[in-house]
Amino acid sequence: MTIEYATRYRRASRIPAEPGRPYFIEKGEGDRAHLFGDLITIYAGGEQTENTFNFFTVEGPKGDLIPAHLHPDTHEVFYITAGAVRLFVEDTEGNQQEKLLTPGDFGFVPKNCPHAYRMERHHSQVVGVAAGPGGTFERFFENLGAPAEQLGLPSEPVIPAPGRFASVPERYDVRFLPDHQWRTR
Repeated sequence: MTIEYATRYRRASRIPAEPGRPYFIEKGEGDRAHLFGDLITIYAGGEQTENTFNFFTVEGPKGDLIPAHLHPDTHEVFYITAGAVRLFVEDTEGNQQEKLLTPGDFGFVPKNCPHAYRMERHHSQVVGVAAGPGGTFERFFENLGAPAEQLGLPSEPVIPAPGRFASVPERYDVRFLPDHQWRTR
């Protein structure tokens, strides 16, 4: 039996809206969204953690580079559970690096550091955790992309209109860097 809750973000969710309440979610049954070619599943967010951290997965096919961006107040973790993901990151002094991460590998991106990633193999999966004084950004995915009721990757990529990259993200501690160049590759 699965309990569903209504939240201010969704008509139905398996995640309780109020903090301090234990809960369990079966694989893939969190709040889902499609963005680009990926499926993002949120298992815990700001509502449950008093805006201290979020926990989500990103699954996707081999594809294009996710646009360069940064989080002014949020630290982000990348833990790879399937496939391969190339993480690009730049520190606050402008030093760039990239690393191919495979299952069991971990990447940490401090707040205010530009970063991007690319799925390098089909059926890649990242477990993400983000935390910081600015709150959490998990609702960014469904506000820039599209909420998804069904399991699985989108049948067509969900590409937001260019103007949305400037408006929606600022509410979620995400700042896109459209002119950013990666010198590492």
